[in-house]
Amino acid sequence: MRIRAVRDGELPLLQDIERAAGQWFHAIGMPEIAGDAPLPVSELARYQRAGLAWVAVDGADRPGAYVIAEPVDGNLHVEQVSVHPHHARRGVGRSLLDHLADRATACGIPALTLCTFADVPWNAPYYTRCGFHRLHESALSPGLRAIRRREAAYGLDRWPRVCMRRDL
Repeated sequence: MRIRAVRDGELPLLQDIERAAGQWFHAIGMPEIAGDAPLPVSELARYQRAGLAWVAVDGADRPGAYVIAEPVDGNLHVEQVSVHPHHARRGVGRSLLDHLADRATACGIPALTLCTFADVPWNAPYYTRCGFHRLHESALSPGLRAIRRREAAYGLDRWPRVCMRRDL
C-alpha cells in the first residue's frame, strides 16, 4: 500500500475504516470499544486541514488504513491509527507509523507519543514492537496528562491504559 495525505471527500471513509477495525474488540470482551463512534467528520477535517492526516491506499487508490496526529508538548502525538481488517497483518499500521516518524524527523520533532490499551495485543504490545516504550506516570508531559484525564472522563480507564513514546 502507498501512503498519501487524506483528500477531500475521504473523511467518511476514515470513519468506515475505524468502525471496521473496532470490531476486533468484540473478540476480546471490549464491546463498548467496538461500538464506540468514530471521530466526527468535522474533527477529522481539523487533522486534514493541519496536514496531519494520512491514508494507506491500495492499487486502486482506495484508503484501507489511516493515521492522524497532533502536536503535543513538542512531540507528535498519534491520536488514531486504524487499519481495516482486510488490510491487517501486512505491516500497514507500521508503515503509517514510520511515515509519521519520517515526517516528524524532517520537522525536527524529537518523538512520537501515543496513549493506548496496555493489554490489547494490537495496542501496547504492538507499539512496543514498533519502537515505542512505556512512559511511567512521573514522566508524562502536561499535554499527555491532559489527554489521559480526557480519556478517563470518557471512561477508557475501565481497561488499563498506558502512554508510550518513540524517540526519533
